Amino acid sequence: MSDKLIIFDTTLRDGEQSPGASMTKEEKIRIAKVLERMKVDVIEAGFPIASPGDFEAVKAVADNIKDSTVCGLARALDKDIDRAGEALKGANSSRIHTFIATSPIHMEKKLRMSPEQVVEQAVASVKRARQHTDNVEFSPEDAGRSELSFLCRIIEKVIDAGATTINIPDTVGYNIPHQFGSLLHNLLDKIPNSDKAIFSVHCHNDLGLAVANSLSAVLNGARQVECTINGLGERAGNASLEEVVMAIRTRQDVFDCDTTLDTTQIVPASRLVASITGFPVQPNKAIVGANAFAHESGIHQDGVLKNRETYEIMLAEDVGWSENHIILGKHSGRSALKSRLKDLGIEFKSEESLNQAFARFKELADKKHEIFDDDLQALVSETTSSFNHERIKLVSLKVCSETGETPSAAVILSVNGEEESAEASGGGPVDAAFKAIEKIINSDAELKLYSVNNITSGTDAQGDVTVRLEKEKRVVNGQGADTDIVIASAKSYINALNKLVQADERAHPQL
Repeated sequence: MSDKLIIFDTTLRDGEQSPGASMTKEEKIRIAKVLERMKVDVIEAGFPIASPGDFEAVKAVADNIKDSTVCGLARALDKDIDRAGEALKGANSSRIHTFIATSPIHMEKKLRMSPEQVVEQAVASVKRARQHTDNVEFSPEDAGRSELSFLCRIIEKVIDAGATTINIPDTVGYNIPHQFGSLLHNLLDKIPNSDKAIFSVHCHNDLGLAVANSLSAVLNGARQVECTINGLGERAGNASLEEVVMAIRTRQDVFDCDTTLDTTQIVPASRLVASITGFPVQPNKAIVGANAFAHESGIHQDGVLKNRETYEIMLAEDVGWSENHIILGKHSGRSALKSRLKDLGIEFKSEESLNQAFARFKELADKKHEIFDDDLQALVSETTSSFNHERIKLVSLKVCSETGETPSAAVILSVNGEEESAEASGGGPVDAAFKAIEKIINSDAELKLYSVNNITSGTDAQGDVTVRLEKEKRVVNGQGADTDIVIASAKSYINALNKLVQADERAHPQL
C-alpha cells in the first residue's frame, strides 16, 4: 500500500490574493463544492480576521462543506486564532492554520522580534488554536530562507504544543528542487518528534519551480502538498494542484504515495475558477490547457492513431476532458436546465435565482443554436453577480463603427436605480463604450488589462472578456460574456466598477 498524500487546496485563500481575483461568498461556496466533489482533503477557505467579508465567506464554506476539512488561516495572534475558530464552528471537520515568520530577515526587519520571542509566540498560538480544534497546522513563514537549526527548534516545540501538521513554505519561491527536498529530509531526520506530525509544503512559483519543489519534498517525506487550481496565487502563483496530482498519479513507479482525488473533476474545477476569477488558462497549460491533449504534428498524429501511449502519458478522460456538450436550446425547459446545472455541481438556493438564470439562458438560446457547459458556467457567474444587487447595471448600449468614421457609443446605465445616459467616441467601439460609461461613473480607475477569449468554438460563440482596473492601489477584475463582444466588454467593465465601489479593503499575509 502506498502512503496517502493529503491535498490541501488554498485557491480560496492564497489564490484569492492574486490582484483582482477577489471572490464573493457565493463564488467561494461554488468553488468549494467542486473541490469537495473532487475529494480534496483540506480546503483553506480564507483568512477570517482580514475583513468581515472574509469571515462570512469562511463561515459559509464551513457551513456548506461536509466531506472535506475546512481550514482558516490565522497569524500567531490570539485575536486571529479566536476569529478563525468562530468562523469554523459549523464545520464537520475544521483546521486552524497559524503561522509566524522564522527567517532572519523576517524576524529582524518585519517582526522585530528575537528568535526566543518567535518560539514563545508560536507555541502559545498552537496551544490557543487547540482550544478550538484538535486539527492544528503550523507554518514557519519563509522557511525556505530560515536557518535549519532554528527550524528544528521551533518545530519540535510546536509539535509538543499540539500541532498536528507542520507546513514548510517556500514563501518567496527561492528554493531549488534538490535543495528544498534536502530541507524536508533533514527536518524529518533531525527533529526528535517529527513522527508525531504530518509534514507539508507550500511552494510559490517565482522561479517556475513550485511544482518541482513540491514533488521533490514529497520524494523526501512530505505527505501534504498545498496547492491551487490552475496554479492561481499572488505574484507568479502557487504549485498547481492538477500538475502535482497527475505527476504523482502518472509516475507511481517513482512515488510511494498517491492521492484519493477524483481526477475527473480537475477540468471542471479549472474552468470554474477561470470563469469566476477572470484568469483564463493558457492553451498550452499542462493538464487543463485547451492544447494539453491536442496533436498537430503529423508524426504525433500518426503515432497516437496507432497507439495512444506513443505520445500520451495520461487519458484525457481521467482529468475531466470529454465532449461534454449538451443539446440545450430555446425549446429546452427549466427542468432540463436545472438538471444539467446540477450535474455540473451548480444548485440554486431560491426559485428567484433559478428563474433569473433561466431567463438569461433563454436570451442566450435565441442567439446560439447549441448551449455548451462552458456557456452555462459563464451564464451562472453572470447571474450570481447580478443577483447580488449591483449598484451599476447596463440598460442599453448602441455603438457605431464604420470605415473612415470615428467609432461612437451611446450607453444607458442604471446607477442605484436611476437611469443615466452618455455618448462618447473612441479609437474603436469598445474604447468608445468604456469612455461613455466613464462619463457617467467618473471612477478615475486605470485600465490595466483588457482580454478577450472565446468560451466555445464557432462564430456564434460567446466572447468572455476580462477587464482589470486599478484605483488607489486596489486592483479588481471584471468579467462579462455575450455573443456580442462589445456588449461583453461593457458588461466586464461595469462588473469591475461594481467591485470597486463595493469592495472592502483586505490585508492578506503571505505564506
